[in-house]
Amino acid sequence: MPNIIITGASDGIGAELARQLSRRHGLQAMLVLAARNASGLQAVAAECNALGARTLIMPTDVTDAYQCRHLVDTTVRQFGSLDILINNAGVSGHALLEDVSADKLAWYEDMMRVNLWGSVYCTHAALPALKESHGRIVAVSSLAGLVGVPGRTAYCASKFAMAGFFEALRAEVKDAGVSVTIAYPGVVRTNIRHHGFNAQGEVAGVSGLHEDKAMSTQECARQIIYGMVRRRREVVMTAPGKLARYLKLVAPWLVEHIAQAAVKKEFKPKTP
Repeated sequence: MPNIIITGASDGIGAELARQLSRRHGLQAMLVLAARNASGLQAVAAECNALGARTLIMPTDVTDAYQCRHLVDTTVRQFGSLDILINNAGVSGHALLEDVSADKLAWYEDMMRVNLWGSVYCTHAALPALKESHGRIVAVSSLAGLVGVPGRTAYCASKFAMAGFFEALRAEVKDAGVSVTIAYPGVVRTNIRHHGFNAQGEVAGVSGLHEDKAMSTQECARQIIYGMVRRRREVVMTAPGKLARYLKLVAPWLVEHIAQAAVKKEFKPKTP
């Protein structure tokens, strides 16, 4: 029976990962659900319990190293081991750099604390237990962690940093029998962009992206679990994402051209 920690489990991809892991045939999971939203965790836990999983709710702010260590230590103390850590907690943001005033740049740091440091803190705390269990680490990044996306300078920075951290870690822990899977979703139909930052560092309230072709959370979670179970190095989820990654290597100028066109569509020009 695997013991699994999922951060950012109160909504979106994290909640759907919990639901799908609960209903997997033959997988009687012990799910430790972590997020800041305690009421959201309770709702997800109730769904998972109804599907046959056992759950532990751990309200956690991943930007706090002490809370991350408490999350891992509690899991190991109560259940004896940790088999899988899914670093899913994240925040988004949408703004051109020129639209962010110097006194508002602090939200760039806030995003890095969640997306990068939250993953670092949890992974560092979990590593001894994962080595003992020959476990799995999953990092939910983004296509914005592979290819620069206009209007996402802060988000790209945090997700590129995640990718670098976990790629290096993969080589460090390979001989210990620990796998590291980095997932690169494209646009997924969640509330992360609505809850993310705008140029002023406030809650955006809108997506900022066209979501008519967004991937469902169900499909995203399915692909993450598929890669995790098979200990895949990476999961790049969409054909456009795979193409963009290839084009970045062979025709970077074309990727930049596409990005510039996207800027013109998404951001209205400033009036003189």
